[in-house]
Amino acid sequence: MTAGSEDERIPVNPTSRGPVCQANPLRGGGAEPRTATAGMRDTPDMRAFASGVSTRADAIDAAREAAAMVRGGLGDGVPDLAVVFATPDLMADAEGIARVIAAELGAVYVIGCSAEAVITTGREITSEPALSLWAARLPGVDIEPFALTPGTSPDGEPMMVGWPPHLDPWAPDDRTSPDTVLLLADPFTFPPDSLLGPDGHPTRRTVIGGMASGGHAPREHRLILGESVLPAGAIGIGIAGVVPVVSQGCRPIGPEMTITDGRDGVVRELAGRPALERVREVLNALPPDDRVLAEHGLLAGLLIDGTTADPGPGDFLIRGIIGHDPESGAIAVGERVRVGQVMRLQVRDHASATADLREALAEASGVVGPGGAGGALVFTCNGRGTRMFPEPDHDVRAIADALGDIPVGGLFCNGEIGPVGGRAYVHGFTATMAVFPKA
Repeated sequence: MTAGSEDERIPVNPTSRGPVCQANPLRGGGAEPRTATAGMRDTPDMRAFASGVSTRADAIDAAREAAAMVRGGLGDGVPDLAVVFATPDLMADAEGIARVIAAELGAVYVIGCSAEAVITTGREITSEPALSLWAARLPGVDIEPFALTPGTSPDGEPMMVGWPPHLDPWAPDDRTSPDTVLLLADPFTFPPDSLLGPDGHPTRRTVIGGMASGGHAPREHRLILGESVLPAGAIGIGIAGVVPVVSQGCRPIGPEMTITDGRDGVVRELAGRPALERVREVLNALPPDDRVLAEHGLLAGLLIDGTTADPGPGDFLIRGIIGHDPESGAIAVGERVRVGQVMRLQVRDHASATADLREALAEASGVVGPGGAGGALVFTCNGRGTRMFPEPDHDVRAIADALGDIPVGGLFCNGEIGPVGGRAYVHGFTATMAVFPKA
């Protein structure tokens, strides 16, 4: 698309070419003290969750300290699942971390990855080496681990190899499992269309997770599966009974408009008129504060499920407006579009992100069951934290307010994975979560 003159140009989100977040490390605030373990004790035949964290500079010492906290939080019994995230300086000895967790916890399944910054119960550690460990005892829950390695399709396109047949995005509907997929991937070797089904659309499976972070080149990230360590691809598990949370952090502006001409990532007409004309019409009607937000990055919300009767914020996929053509009046967005799809312009700031996260968590608290939430895994963008919010520990504080002081583990990602409109997408500037019911 051609660029117009400066006074014609639509504000473009500078990070909107694709869904991944900023790659720069989060750095902010001083050193935080080590925290005590968080956990929920119970008998071995009941669910239990625990988290531990360490800021020790030695990988083995950090893993041992965090594992001791988790053991204290879980009480009797071996965890069925352990999830570990550690900063690159510690993940340099990923094999050692994996061995320690296996020896100290005896967990049946262990997954984890590199993280430029980690999340634990009540804290987001962004300014020093850190290791976050989360574990759960889930009696009666089937867990299926898998590893995906980079491969090539019959037509020569890059693809991921190793999906279990019933978890594969290409699996026929009558062969798919209702289980959620928890997925951790390397952003350098996980093709962006890895979550597409045979129809070219994102899979209808619920996939939650994120891209490893902290590395700056291929093969610098580490993925842990059991005691194995991979430098590329993806690892994950299939698991039942998880409640997904997705918060893209935006607020709509202007009316809903139907795409009346467009394909791939180009919108030519909105509601029967050139798209650029419609967008300018919305911008000109904005109050001053919203106009300032739009100037810093105008976003497009695309309604994924057209059958939704009264769509809310969580029904729209957020993508950046990445360009426009003044001559044709077309705009380009960072996602495939289709004629008949509803689009609504969006803006994002710390206030909208806070409101959206709290709304998403309130909705989750209503569906986890009468026992409430037992624990949560968090995958938040490395453009959030103190880069987006004026105070530290923003996302974990919101979790505690909505779900209680539950054990939390997570990382700041290079791209977050979560469902919108029943389909799996990779996002940017988003927080996705896997919430585990207490009972």
